[in-house]
Amino acid sequence: MEDEHEPLLNRESRGNGNSFVEFEGDIEPTRSLGEFSREFAVESKKLWYLAGPAIFTSICQYSLGAITQAFAGHLGTLELAAVSMENSVIAGFSFGLLLGMGSALETLCGQAYGAGQLDMLGIYMQRSWVILITTALILSIFYVFATPFLILIGQDHRIAAAAGLFSLYMIPQLFAYAVYFPIQKFLQAQSRMMSMAVIASIALLLHTFFSWLVMIKLNWGMVGAAVVLNGSWWFIVVAQLVYIFCGSCGRAWSGFSWMAFRNLWGFVRLSVESAVMLCMNILGWAVMVAIGSNAATRLAKELFQVKNIHNVRVSNELGAGHPRTAKFSVVVVVTTSFILGFVLSMILLATKNDWPKAFTSSEEVKNLVSELTPLLCISIVVNNVQPVFSGVAIGAGWQGLVAYVNIGCYYIFGIPLGLLLGYKLDFGVKGIWNGMLAGTVVQTLILIWMTDRTNWNKEASIAGDRLKHWGGEVAKANDA
Repeated sequence: MEDEHEPLLNRESRGNGNSFVEFEGDIEPTRSLGEFSREFAVESKKLWYLAGPAIFTSICQYSLGAITQAFAGHLGTLELAAVSMENSVIAGFSFGLLLGMGSALETLCGQAYGAGQLDMLGIYMQRSWVILITTALILSIFYVFATPFLILIGQDHRIAAAAGLFSLYMIPQLFAYAVYFPIQKFLQAQSRMMSMAVIASIALLLHTFFSWLVMIKLNWGMVGAAVVLNGSWWFIVVAQLVYIFCGSCGRAWSGFSWMAFRNLWGFVRLSVESAVMLCMNILGWAVMVAIGSNAATRLAKELFQVKNIHNVRVSNELGAGHPRTAKFSVVVVVTTSFILGFVLSMILLATKNDWPKAFTSSEEVKNLVSELTPLLCISIVVNNVQPVFSGVAIGAGWQGLVAYVNIGCYYIFGIPLGLLLGYKLDFGVKGIWNGMLAGTVVQTLILIWMTDRTNWNKEASIAGDRLKHWGGEVAKANDA
């Protein structure tokens, strides 16, 4: 007897002759409006079960740097500028690159978990550690020479020198990133989001107290800021490792293995493709943060977790051989993301003359932000839908193809158009922003077209082949 609570889309092989109809080579279930609504609610529950804790975790981790900057403001203007510059430019670049490279695990761990090949998750995480720690070693050169780099891009010499010194102090955080991102993807693939949220909340509370104690009470200044920020990130890493090593993940972690060093080149290639793909998306957000409203854009970016976590659902279902469930999850997350973006945009638009007052006392700045608010609203809606399809790409393992799409849309089309409108045609900030937005729109349309033409049964088969390729070594080892 079938379970009445089992999602309809997971009953893919048990329909009778009247349950399914052929549709362009794929099998589509016919549902009533009531069945569709129930299935939509089930998928939404799964999505928010992952996305809710992910949003909370992301906010806690973002707040670590923000709190450090807030306390640095009490030390002096130079200290605030130095910490902000390191946090946004030096650490921000490293964060985006390592996060992108770690996103390769979202495909492999997600599909392996969906297929029940839990033994491979720990191997994938260890391979990613090898690659990201090596990348961090290379990026540490960027930290060592941060001062001349900041001067090269036009930063004030005093600020560049102070930020460069603070960057040296923050090298331990760089390696914390390298260890953390594979752990994050490893746990997300297993839907272990609540443990991450609990650890992040404890880290935030400790970080706030010790930042006050060390920076203000003990007057350690920027050295204290570095000690506490490095310590907070390593607390998160160590706490999550203890959680994993204590057996909480079962078969997903069976200890360290030399197999982590096998087939590294293929893993490097997938990691680089993931980094290029994600860093292009981060570029679009960074431009809006720079020329739009920081606060509103940051809020929208945290809602990005709703869509970013969606690739876990896609990869899980493809790995489990449930192509229709993966396809339906796209419908759910697109609808959810559009509603979130639209509601936020309408709130900003309705209060465009009021909400800027909370962040600045300058009438000139308030008027500019109010004038740019309609463009910000459009950007939020577009950028709330676009990452959904990027998430589909990661979940399905299309990183290489989408990386080329992103490069073309941003570097060949969006950025040149923005520079042309902004400087050549004298549209200023609006011109630059419209150019970047146009690049995002083109990218979104291409990704929608790719997703619409996807044969999900074929993608499920490809996921199975991918797992055989990447998991063959473990299978052979187990047979031996």
